[in-house]
Amino acid sequence: MPRTTLNAFGARSRAAKAATALMLILALAGCSTSSASITGVSALLGSSQAEQGRTVRIFVASTRKPASGEAVRGPRFNLTAVSVPPGHEPGVIERPSFTSESPSRHFTVASERKLDSEAFQQAVATQLSGRVGVSRDVLVFVHGFNTGYDEARFRLAQIVADSGFTGVPVLFTWPSRNQILAYGSDKESATASRDHLEKLIEDLGAAPGVGRVHVLAHSMGTWLAMESLRQAAIGGKAQLGGHLGEVMLAAPDIDLEVFRGQMSRVGQVARVSVFAAADDRALSVSSTLAGDRTRLGALNLSDKSHLSELDGLNVRVYDLTKAKSTDMFRHGTFAEAPSVVQSIGAQLADVRIEDKAAVEQQQAQSFVDPQAMTATPYGGDGIAPARPAAVSTAPLGAPGAAPTPSTAIR
Repeated sequence: MPRTTLNAFGARSRAAKAATALMLILALAGCSTSSASITGVSALLGSSQAEQGRTVRIFVASTRKPASGEAVRGPRFNLTAVSVPPGHEPGVIERPSFTSESPSRHFTVASERKLDSEAFQQAVATQLSGRVGVSRDVLVFVHGFNTGYDEARFRLAQIVADSGFTGVPVLFTWPSRNQILAYGSDKESATASRDHLEKLIEDLGAAPGVGRVHVLAHSMGTWLAMESLRQAAIGGKAQLGGHLGEVMLAAPDIDLEVFRGQMSRVGQVARVSVFAAADDRALSVSSTLAGDRTRLGALNLSDKSHLSELDGLNVRVYDLTKAKSTDMFRHGTFAEAPSVVQSIGAQLADVRIEDKAAVEQQQAQSFVDPQAMTATPYGGDGIAPARPAAVSTAPLGAPGAAPTPSTAIR
């Protein structure tokens, strides 16, 4: 497909509008995770166990019908076991292209047990019972546009398998139509799911024995996650009873002014991290079609005027511009910069709930990580950086690396 410049999108002719629509469709299709060559978050919390097959158990809260993606009137719950194949390659969701699926070679759904709301809460509490340290943490994953039901489950299973996460993974899957022409429909469906995600997060924060509730969201899912957290804050539950952990927004498709409003509520109590890239073509198209309104995930952090937009927002920002990526639209670049995601993951692993009172006394420092696109991927020696939310003069994961803060946004 020929490259189309943003100037072409600005034309008002019918031909230019058609080209714009086509570009948007193709670019935003990059949110989907349905290819065997997909790169995921290959190092979120620890070293990979890719060479060994394993089963990952995921709690699922869904506001969609699995087959059609249509909305349901109330959330449905289940406990899904996903089989990860032996020889799994970190960052890849192995799925069949032409052959039948096989647990020895592919991600497969090994089992699924339906639960009602009460049974779901009890099952989560049972999983948390007797755990210590970060194993008491919950990680809530919210997918983006054009993502199928099984794709979302496999995605979270891949994150857990590659990371060594020892807490409880929870997927919130909303009614994406899983169609490249359904961007507008998906946005409406995400909007309609805000109350359900808010309640899920609040319920998880109230679960007996829970440590912290972390949120990881991608693309359109970041808007849904922030809206739900904002609603919780308005309702007086911003801190989830003291259990709100990290909020990680990957390639956020959020209008910058909307994000300001969200952060005015959420930013006072949450540690929010953003993965942004000026060369994210999908978000550039989204911005153009929105009347050139800036998308949070497409900020050019080398531009002082863009950098100043983050003043006072109290948000960590990782610059992934020009980072290595096989995604032609660069909308999933964050997934191929494991050193950056690892730095946040290590922070999740290092900070215990027992230390939470001390952590809350410290205001999160906003900064841009200039090494995001150059740091050696984590995992070469199995050593995590001591202070993940900062920049090291040595590659992340290098022995003896002592990260120091980057340039602060004031």
